Amino acid sequence: MAGKADQKITYLRAVDIFQDLSMAEMREMDHTTTMSTCQKSKIFYQPQDTSEVLFILKKGRVQLYRISPEGKKLVVTTIGPGSIFGEMSIVGQGMYNTFAEAVEDCLLCVMSRHDVERLILSKPPVALRIMQVMAHRLTQAETQLEDIAFKSIPARLAAHLLRLQAEYGDSISGYTHQDLAEAVGTYRETATQTLNEFKAQKLISIGRKRIDILDSDGLTQLTAE
Repeated sequence: MAGKADQKITYLRAVDIFQDLSMAEMREMDHTTTMSTCQKSKIFYQPQDTSEVLFILKKGRVQLYRISPEGKKLVVTTIGPGSIFGEMSIVGQGMYNTFAEAVEDCLLCVMSRHDVERLILSKPPVALRIMQVMAHRLTQAETQLEDIAFKSIPARLAAHLLRLQAEYGDSISGYTHQDLAEAVGTYRETATQTLNEFKAQKLISIGRKRIDILDSDGLTQLTAE
């Protein structure tokens, strides 16, 4: 039992917003958070859910998306390990009309609104770090909306590949053409055609659920179109 508790504390200490907490405070958090696993493709949060919780993603990737009245899926963001998200107005984070789906097998820590409020009031640096995370996510969302409104599909896809490169390096794996299409607000067929054009221009190489960036400068030039 102690081993599982220590493992959870190790997970939580790896999250940036908790780095100012003492070991005693981390052990207290062990009692106020629950760990859960979530298999790939499971939708674990839906628009009709009303619980106010904060999710802390330790392992895997989570996709937050919305569905238009016509049934089209629009990806709001894809979240990786160490990130936080959830329906909780106190931290300026909302998931109104948003689905949360595990795109890989995930390991999550969950905190209630009460526990988050108590933590924020007792540790102002935690509140500041949460605000920084949310501000960064808001900037990402604004950039995505601007791209969809004003840029061509090749420019949007090139910009998205560069963002993934910044996160994963030159070899980007685990993303299907459908994933990429939804991230830039287009159809899979269009994304596939555009990726093939990038390949023909020797900007990228394409494998099974893998894209290797060959020419970052060339992709950067496309983002201005």
